[in-house]
Parts: sequence; structure tokens; C-alpha cells
Amino acid sequence: MRPRVLSGLDVLLADPALLRGRRFALLANQAAVTRQLESAWRALCRIGCRPVRLFAPEHGLWGVAQDMEAVAHDAEPATGVPVLSLYGSGPETLAPPAEALEDVEALVVDLPDIGCRYYTFAATMALALEVCQRCGVEAIVCDRPNPLGGEELEGGPVAAGCRSFVSELPVPVRHGLTLGELALLVRAERLPDLALTVVPCRGWRRSHLWEETGLPWVAPSPNMPTPLTARVYPGACLVEATNLSEGRGTTRPFQLIGAPWLDAEALAAALERFGPPAFRFRPTRFRPEFGKHAGTVCHGVEWHVLDRRAAGVVAMGVRLLQQVRALHPERFGWREAPYEFVADVPAIDLLTGSDLARRAVVGEVAVSEVEEAWRRHCVEFRAERRRFLLYPERT
Repeated sequence: MRPRVLSGLDVLLADPALLRGRRFALLANQAAVTRQLESAWRALCRIGCRPVRLFAPEHGLWGVAQDMEAVAHDAEPATGVPVLSLYGSGPETLAPPAEALEDVEALVVDLPDIGCRYYTFAATMALALEVCQRCGVEAIVCDRPNPLGGEELEGGPVAAGCRSFVSELPVPVRHGLTLGELALLVRAERLPDLALTVVPCRGWRRSHLWEETGLPWVAPSPNMPTPLTARVYPGACLVEATNLSEGRGTTRPFQLIGAPWLDAEALAAALERFGPPAFRFRPTRFRPEFGKHAGTVCHGVEWHVLDRRAAGVVAMGVRLLQQVRALHPERFGWREAPYEFVADVPAIDLLTGSDLARRAVVGEVAVSEVEEAWRRHCVEFRAERRRFLLYPERT
């Protein structure tokens, strides 16, 4: 059956005039596939457009490395193309070195993003675009649908002092933009001299759920196995900023949340009272094989989504942390280790962009006040983003 949506990669492969006869590099990973599930680099080599090198984001070219795990340089086995990792042991590794782009005419970017500010692939792209402008290299972004859709916006801005690899872009947590649209925003905000070409998707509408695109889902990172994971991630990722397990080391990362000391029944009951009908929380137990509380049975909840179009997932994540702290004030704790190379700002502030959510969790402000502040920001951003939209909004 003919797919309802074509990715920018498939569009480029059908008409590769942008690449014919040019030396180019490719920033991608194993989830950058054609509609026939062929990797981007192999598909390009097949049509006679061989990249001179590959750049890989966090988790590596094959998505093997876990979160915040340094990845070494390598070579792609089938083609022999060298692979340069853009996630090493320090922040200086997050952008391509200038010398790695000085011998190419273009950098092709095909990174399957999930539509959440703290998912690091868009930040990797933004840092790479800065080097492209500095080296006079054209950036060619192959667009893909936003798995969270292009309509709902959630979360607040990034305050001064909270910018990091998980808050690199000046967008809400759930921004409703595609990677190509984010590239246009980055150029407008900070890279006026960047030569940028976006190859849009064909057939995608902002209202589309992932399942409506007809495109295959390939996990873009080891803990993003399904579209459902992506839907709860903007809220459940906040658990990373605490001593709770976010389900890493299980078959349902971000859907399972808990700790050995947690009162699962009480938490589930509290969340059922506060959450919208689209979200349900079932008491459960799980044992992570790695990560926080590895090898120990955790008591917790499983986050179910009854309405795939539901909004409010980020605020629900804040309410979840608030309720855990209310139930276990003596056991709940914030992450103490550095988070994405930052040690002097709480991880929850880096994720949410300010201290507002953290203050709500500890009871200094009401979650409803946070939601209202975020709603106002999203109204403003919705108006600002219109100049970057490649796919029209419904009127």
C-alpha cells in the first residue's frame, strides 16, 4: 500500500539533484530510514550519493548507548564510511569539529525527532548548523513528521541560566514543530548567514498522529521503543531529575515509574483524582535490569494513555512528582549527579527551563499557576512560530 506520508529522505532520494556531484556529510542514526526501512546512508550510497563521513547523535549511530553514555568514533560496517560521534565525555564533543566539515559542500541532516525540547537530537542539529555557518557549508535538512503532532503546545520558556543540551532551543517543551521547522527557527534566531535547504515531507498534516502517517516506527533511541513512549515522555522524563526510576532497564521505559519505597496504591489513587480522563495510572511492580534501583523490585505506577490526542502531559509529570513528594517527603529526592554535563543547576530546572516546576513540586506555588504561566507562553509562541511553518495550521 502506498504510504500516506513521504519523509524528506524519500523525497530527496526520488530527486537527488541537491546532492549529485557534491561532497557531503550526513548527520543521522539508525532510525533515519526510507519507507522500505533502508538506512539513509545505504540508500544514498545505492543511488550513487556516498557521504564522505557520518555524524551520530547521542546514543550512537545504532542507538545502542544508554542516556548520557559517551560514544566513540567508529566506521559503518557495510559501507566503510567513517562515523564521528557527537556525544562524548564533555560538552565540547556535542558539535562537529570545524575540520570535519571544511572539506565538504553540504551537511545532510536526517534525525528522527520526537517533538520534545529535551530530546537531544534537535539540539545536536542546532549545534551542527552553527558549525555549518562558520564553515560556509550548506545544511540540507530532510524533514520528518512530529510524532506528537503539530498542533498541541505545552511547557514554558527557557530562562537565563537554564540553557543546556536539554534546553538548547527557545521553544516550549512540546513545541509542535518538525525538525525542518526547527532548523528554520534556528536560522532566524541566531544564524542569519546559514545556507539552509529543508526537504519537506509530502502528505503530512499537523493533525496527524504517528499511526496515521503510514510510516514505520524505528526506535530513535534505546528507551523510545514505541509511539506511546513518545507520548508520555514529555511528562515522564521529569522523573529523570529525581531518585525515582523512570523505567529504564525495563520493557516499558517512561511508562513505568517507581521506587522500592513507594506506596503504589496511594500514588495511583492520587493521580487518578488529579489527572485528566485521558491518563490513567495503574499500581504495579517492576524490576529494572539497569539504571536507578537496578535489580530491586520497585513499587510504582504504569502510565496509560486512553486518548492519543490528549494534552497536558507535561503538567501531569509535575503533578506526579508533587504527589510522590507529598506521600514520601523523607524519601523523595532530587538528582544530585550532573545532568547533561551541567552540575550547578538542578536537573528539573534544566528540563523545564526554570525553577517554576520545582517550586510547584515542593509546594511553594500551585501547579495550576504553573499551567497558566505555561499556557500564556504557548499562546505567544504559537503566534511567533507561524513564520517557520512548512505545513499549514487548520483554520
